[in-house]
Amino acid sequence: MHALKLTQIGNSVGVILPKEVLAKLKLEKGDTLYVTETPDGVALTALDPSFEAQLEIGREFMREYRDTFRALAK
Repeated sequence: MHALKLTQIGNSVGVILPKEVLAKLKLEKGDTLYVTETPDGVALTALDPSFEAQLEIGREFMREYRDTFRALAK
């Protein structure tokens, strides 16, 4: 667990993420970080939650038409 302090950044307030956190999230300067609400509070993630939803729809489609894709692959 890391305790982060809020700091003034221009007219905004932000946090500085330690190098260890950036490494764990596989983030670099300029990358996008997503904040999502969870039942336990909020979560920071490098993965776009809307992309994950689209990916799951694609997986369901591929499972439904698995036989068709196999036939087309021959």
